[in-house]
Formats: sequence, C-alpha cells, structure tokens
Amino acid sequence: MKVDIVKYRWFWFGFSLLVLIPGLIAVGICLMQYGAPIKLGLDFTGGTKLEYRFPQEVKIEDVRNILDRHNLDGSNIQVSKVAKDGSQVVIIRSKAIKERKSSETKLSQKELVDNDLKQALGDFQILSIDTVSPIIGPELLMAGMLALVFTLVGIVLYISYRFKRDYAICAIIALLHDVFILIGLFSIFSLVWGLEIDSLFITAALTVVGFSVHDTIVVFDRIRENSKYLGKNKSFGDIANDSINQTLVRSINTSMTTLITLGTLYLFGGETTKNFVGAMFLGIASGTYSSIFVASSLLVWWRELSKKKKINSTVTNKKELTSVA
Repeated sequence: MKVDIVKYRWFWFGFSLLVLIPGLIAVGICLMQYGAPIKLGLDFTGGTKLEYRFPQEVKIEDVRNILDRHNLDGSNIQVSKVAKDGSQVVIIRSKAIKERKSSETKLSQKELVDNDLKQALGDFQILSIDTVSPIIGPELLMAGMLALVFTLVGIVLYISYRFKRDYAICAIIALLHDVFILIGLFSIFSLVWGLEIDSLFITAALTVVGFSVHDTIVVFDRIRENSKYLGKNKSFGDIANDSINQTLVRSINTSMTTLITLGTLYLFGGETTKNFVGAMFLGIASGTYSSIFVASSLLVWWRELSKKKKINSTVTNKKELTSVA
C-alpha cells in the first residue's frame, strides 16, 4: 500500500507546530522561573539529594518543618505513592548538607536531620545519598552544553558537504525540530510535575540528534537516487513520495524495535534512569516522525517554491524584453 505523505504535508507541519508552540512557551516560562529552559537537577545546580523509605505514609509538611529547623528551608521534597506494604519513599533535594569528617566528634548536620526525622516519623531506610559541589555542577552543565553544540555543528557541516543546499537545510531544520520538541516537552514536564534533568539528559539529547540525522539521510539518499527519473512523467513530489514509501517499512521497523526496548526499560527499569529512557523514547519517536513526514515534505515544498520563483522570473524577463522590443 502506497501512502501519499507529500500530499498532506500541511497536516504534518500543523501537527509539529501543535507540539512545538506549547513547548516553546513552556521554555520561556522555565527561563523566567528557573533561569534555564528546563528545571535543572542536582548534577547541574549542586547540593544534596536524599532518598528515604519510611514504613508508613509521611506528610510533606512534617518533613519540611524538620528541614527548616536545620537551615534547609527552600528544599524540594517529593513523596512517592504509598506502596502495597504501606511504605513510602521521600526524596529531598536541598543545598549541600554537611556530613561528619573522620576527625570530627560533633554530630554533623546530616546526622541531626536523620535524628529528628527518626523521632518525628519513625525508623527509615536510607536508599541513596548524592552530593554535588556547587562548583562542579555548573562546570558539568557547561561541558554538556558544549558537547551538544559541537555535535550539532559537526552534523551541520557534514550534511552541508554531503548534500545539496536545499537537502542540507531541510535536514538541519528537521534536526532542530527534534531538539526543540524534546526540550519543549521536558519544559512542560518541569512546569507540570516539577521534573528535573540530570547529566543523562544531555546524553539522551546527543543520541537523539544522531538518530534523527541518520534516518533523514537514509530517506534523502533514496530521493537523490530516484531523482534520475525526474521529468519522466514524474514530478519531484512524486519521486519524494515514492522514496519515502520505499524506506517507510525499514524506518518504522528500526524505530519500533528501539522504542519497544526503551518502553520496557521505562516501565520495568530503575527510577534513576526513567528520565533518560523517557527522553530517548520521545526523541527517537520525534526523529522517526520528522524524517518521514517533515524533512521530505519540507524539501518538496522548497523545490516547488524554487520552481515557481524561477517561472515567475522567466515570465518577468520575457515581459521586459517584449516591452523593450
């Protein structure tokens, strides 16, 4: 069955804008609230992240009161759903909490907090303690952003060398489309659910960028191969549509196997990798969509505009020659 993708290009463009516009609005709100496009996690801001499991349900207000007494006001506190056995996980993100050094005998700030939590809420199990220096955090963010920028520049240079100008520009637009959709969706998640990103998000974004370009290049290569039939009762739109259909099954099969794996990891993997796997899932789904429906449709639209411009220019020149004669 042949799918006429180019014919409905305005639908695909509209669908992309329907996702992009709310995402860009969310990015703007995040910039005003958090000073970053997405709420940054402990890896980038520095501080301490504590995870406790209590045998019973816990109220956030009780935990916050204890933290305030130890000059940890403004800490972010999250609680999980109550498990079947009645236990509940509490996640605390705060400025760096001091721990006792081996040479010290006085109770540390961390031990004082633990003692107060135990007295007020009962025994608990410490699941994890992560502390990042406020100096290392910004350096890690800068290194991640530089890696993303260098990757984008390298891919842009390669595509510009590998294809003609219109192919390259459309591939780059499709690539930016995927990056903005991923960032926009995570900005929305930050505003709605308070989601924070860590260094793994940069890794996911880099992987998504590579996957998106890879899929687009496969489709564009087929269009270029089939361009030899241009003019033989076939327009460029027909050739692009045939090329997309020839690579459609391959693209979907490749993406589906990856998405099934990522979906399984998201549902049954650990909590610490959920944001990374979720970013990969959304990014690869967006990359597959843009390669099939956006990049090629954009290329056809570009060629049609160029053709109309050339025809209008020719007609104008003929009129000028006629008027002179």
